[in-house]
Amino acid sequence: MAQHFLLSAAARTLSLKQVFSMGEDRAYDTFCLLRWPETDGEAVCPRCGCCETYSISTRRRFKCVGCYHQFSVTSGTIFASRKLSFTDLLAAIVIFVNGAKGVAALHLSRDLNVQYKTAFVLTHKLREAMAQEQRGRVLNGIVEIDGGYFGGHVKPENYVADRKDRRLKANQSGKRECVVIMRERNGRSLPFVVANEGDAVPMVRDHVGTLATIYADEGAGWDALHAGWETRRVNHSVAFMDEGVCTNQAESYFSRLRRAEIGTHHHIAGPYLFAYAAEMSWREDNRRVSNGQQATMVTEAAMAAPVSRQWAGYWQRAS
Repeated sequence: MAQHFLLSAAARTLSLKQVFSMGEDRAYDTFCLLRWPETDGEAVCPRCGCCETYSISTRRRFKCVGCYHQFSVTSGTIFASRKLSFTDLLAAIVIFVNGAKGVAALHLSRDLNVQYKTAFVLTHKLREAMAQEQRGRVLNGIVEIDGGYFGGHVKPENYVADRKDRRLKANQSGKRECVVIMRERNGRSLPFVVANEGDAVPMVRDHVGTLATIYADEGAGWDALHAGWETRRVNHSVAFMDEGVCTNQAESYFSRLRRAEIGTHHHIAGPYLFAYAAEMSWREDNRRVSNGQQATMVTEAAMAAPVSRQWAGYWQRAS
């Protein structure tokens, strides 16, 4: 019997031991190489694009020959104004990608000996960089679509006689949101956060090719899809699969997202729901990639992402 990829040595190409043994200089060179791969790590001015720069080695900064602009390897990226060392940043990325169902900020703060706020901001910056890769994505072929509701939990009353039917809208909190996943069969995925399943139909128009075949369940919100695509439905109250039509890969995504909520983060609703949804989409798309390549991909995405407007600022490391 063949061994599962995740259990093989090919899935383990980078460890924390290797990161901490490489030292700060090699970690810095790694960031330079991933920031400027076209020039093999040689600095390129982010302001004018000039390839000729002076290296200010004592400060790990560069000065452009053309416009005299001074910059660092993280200038203009999501890691701008960083205070953590390059070794710690690289270690944080490795720890982050190694978590199959995500990594809690509290866990990361203990591993790196930083404040919880530092780890929280850092992990959300990584999620923001991962989500950047999904923008403008168009799905083709067989595309499975499904929705799952998160948040808005209403605790039942203590006594049975006082309990209300929480299925009724009047007895709900109004905070419940729907994550809609669109996933190519054996391909890429794309998540959205909407109020109800049917509200995702305009997103489908923008991100699913017109020649694609859509697989969806019996939800009434997907009835509008028949007007624009070849749409096949499966009634889950009758069967999980009907003549090859199913949404199993979309359900696989929700399995990972719900286990991340239950076992790791405990609460991912509200303003951060899309960040966690995009992270789990990225993890599903790259589940057959070694952890070393995953770390490289996340670092490249972070170095290509612009300065975050939502997660601006770091806190000093604990002494």
